[in-house]
Amino acid sequence: MPRSASFAGVILAAGASSRMGTDKALLPWPARAEGQPPSKETFLSAAIRSLTPASDFVIVVAGRNELTLASIVYAAGASIVTNPDPARGQFSSLQIGLQEVLNRGRDAAIITLVDRPPATVATILALRTAFESAAQDIWAVVPELGGKHGHPFVVGRDMIEVFLREPATGNARDIEHRHQDRICYLAVDDPHVMLNINTPDDYSALANLS
Repeated sequence: MPRSASFAGVILAAGASSRMGTDKALLPWPARAEGQPPSKETFLSAAIRSLTPASDFVIVVAGRNELTLASIVYAAGASIVTNPDPARGQFSSLQIGLQEVLNRGRDAAIITLVDRPPATVATILALRTAFESAAQDIWAVVPELGGKHGHPFVVGRDMIEVFLREPATGNARDIEHRHQDRICYLAVDDPHVMLNINTPDDYSALANLS
């Protein structure tokens, strides 16, 4: 029997972007080859817009960059929460975002990272539909491409509570491995679910693919 879940989007954007040398949330999207004009869209605003059609609202988890990101977040119709100690690691930001999901009365979340090029809306809606139609003992839906798992992924109330019970120094991948029997891996045809932009070279390579 299909479940009736209420969804929030969660974007993790509290990282220091030390390898990139500039805040990855502010990078123009889509990436442009040298000599072409920059886009007015950023990785962050594009991520918000990609999650909006499948979510009741979108939460951005910021860190020390809160003031820098706030105008983009609010202009795109999202809200912002702050990780007071992002040095604890990305998992602590995930916990803060998921606690806000529960605080605002939702029981499922579509989660992505700001340094992932936005998945297509079709991919995100397919992930949501797969979760809604899955058996009750499925706690999460993760995209799969070429045998590898990516982002965004969908979690329900059971998996949210598992994440929140872990220490802030936990690791989402380790939790996924412990609960693989509760996860549906959905094959998608969207290369963005696998891309991770960490360095200027990564970003330049993305521009050449655009």
